[in-house]
Amino acid sequence: MNPYQTYQQNKILTASPGEITLLLYEGAIKFCNKALIALDNKDITESHINIVKAQNIIQELHMTLKMEYEVAHSMALLYDYIFELLLKANLKKSKPELEEALHFIREFRDLWVQVLQKVKQQQT
Repeated sequence: MNPYQTYQQNKILTASPGEITLLLYEGAIKFCNKALIALDNKDITESHINIVKAQNIIQELHMTLKMEYEVAHSMALLYDYIFELLLKANLKKSKPELEEALHFIREFRDLWVQVLQKVKQQQT
């Protein structure tokens, strides 16, 4: 394992649940960006691989929702919508659906960063 892989592994192993959620959002963004580049390059296989990775992350985020909270029901619907956008993007090899999904994921990531900052401020 190279030093970067070791760093990444330690980053995940020592992350709080909130930080893991942030890492998942960042991973989904990375894979959507890679899929967009692959679509630009007409690399259908690479775009498929990266869209599926983004779909898997969205499914993981969906599964971790705590449905006893009302907001989780809204988030579940939004995750379903993002998953559907990714599915359509993959089937049609369409950038507009992929870009819309990416927009939502970025919004969630940015909101989650704000949540983590507020929690950190409250703890100090």
